[in-house]
Amino acid sequence: MIDIYKKHKEIFNFLIFGVLTTLVKWSVYSVLVMKFLVDKNVSNIIAWACAVSFAFITNKRWVFESKSKDKQSLLREGLTFLGSRIGTGVVEIGLFPLLLALGLNEKLFGIEGFVAQVISTIVVIILNYIFSKFIVFKKANQKEDER
Repeated sequence: MIDIYKKHKEIFNFLIFGVLTTLVKWSVYSVLVMKFLVDKNVSNIIAWACAVSFAFITNKRWVFESKSKDKQSLLREGLTFLGSRIGTGVVEIGLFPLLLALGLNEKLFGIEGFVAQVISTIVVIILNYIFSKFIVFKKANQKEDER
């Protein structure tokens, strides 16, 4: 089992931190909708921003293990990460109301619109891995492959 983890560590870590990022997003969304009665779309945007901040830190440090510390590399990674997450955020922000309009406004765990949250989240997770691995942390991955 340990050998399987070591061989696929990046994917396992991406999934683990992806779940945690998703929990951050869903928790923020749920609290805003249920406790503060914030509009579903506004709650979705705020929850996304919180999740992106959490995801950058965890992806950089534990998933793709980027060791870059100089300002230029940090700026490149940060801006590229933010740009890719804005791109997938646009997908999610557009997909979420589309799914609601298509009738996926069902309650899940007692929270209205949560089915649409789950579906849009799955699509975004797949896109985020592709962008992070092949664009954002590409240099970190190439340096690791050269060792």
